[in-house]
This record gives sequence, structure tokens and C-alpha cells, in this order.
Amino acid sequence: MAERTSDDSELKAIAAVIDALTPLDDAARARVVDYVFRRLGLPRIAPLRPELGRSTPGAGEPQLPPGTLADIRSLAAHKQPKSATEMAAVVAYYLSELAPASERKTEIRVEDIKKYFKQATFPLPGAAGMTLTHAKNAGYLDVGSQRGRYKLNPVGYNLVAHHLPDRAAVPTGSKKKKGAKKNK
Repeated sequence: MAERTSDDSELKAIAAVIDALTPLDDAARARVVDYVFRRLGLPRIAPLRPELGRSTPGAGEPQLPPGTLADIRSLAAHKQPKSATEMAAVVAYYLSELAPASERKTEIRVEDIKKYFKQATFPLPGAAGMTLTHAKNAGYLDVGSQRGRYKLNPVGYNLVAHHLPDRAAVPTGSKKKKGAKKNK
């Protein structure tokens, strides 16, 4: 009889979750489910069919739906980082937000740059340690808990989640301003 009570409790929980999520749009449902999975420490589960759980992102939404399990290669292909510095931010984002629970971490090191650049088929930098330093100096990473460790900060998170691959959203410098002055 105890098994029956357990089954009833699970069915009631499922019904409550469905009732709570039904009035929400797809993006809101994905955010809620993603939060619940993180809060309970559950591994994220890839959709059974790739098209499930994927929706066209609206303004200001991440370009990969929350909770979607992506490998570093598909994330890098989707985000199209143009430099090793941007790719370091993509690696930090992947490891803190999308990686399977067994790989997830909040800080990255030189070994992670080498491993995940290779997995993503992104060209390895000559000095992986300097790549992390450059990413920190660009404002994408903060110094971590120990020497040689770095963690994704809000600027790096926003770069990957909201601005890549949209090159127009990321300032590229002041060359156009200088050129405009010369033409006057």
C-alpha cells in the first residue's frame, strides 16, 4: 500500500506543476523549470526531440533556451566567438550554465581552455594562461578563489547569453569615429 501512496503523491506533484506552468508562455516555462532544476541540484535533461524546448528568442532573452543541454562545440558554433578572449567567456559560460552536472564548475583554469577549445574545434591560443588574463582584462572574467582560476562575471555572462553572435550589439572600438572626423 505504501507504493500506491508514493505513486499518488507523484501524480499530485505532476498535476500541480502542470497547473502552475500551463498559463505561462514557453520562455517563462523554460525559465521556471531551469530555476527549479538548479535549485534542487538536478541535472539538466536534453529534450527528446531537438525542436522541443526550442523557441525563437525574443528581445533580451538568451539565444539558447534555458535548460537546454548543449555541448561546447554546438554552443561555440551558435555563438560564433571571434577571438580567444570571447571563446574563453563562452567556455566559462558553458561550464557554469550548460555543462552536465559532472562537468559543471564556477571557475575555469588553463586546462579548461585547452580541453574545451579543442572540443569546440576553436584554434588553441599560443599561451592559454594569457587568454584568461586577456579575458579578465576585457571585463568578461573575474579573478577566482585561487591563482590561475577565473570566474564568469555579469559582463561575460551578458556577452555570451545576449550579444553573441550579434556583432552589432558589442562595441568594437572608435575607428569609425576617427574615420568620420577625417571625412569632414
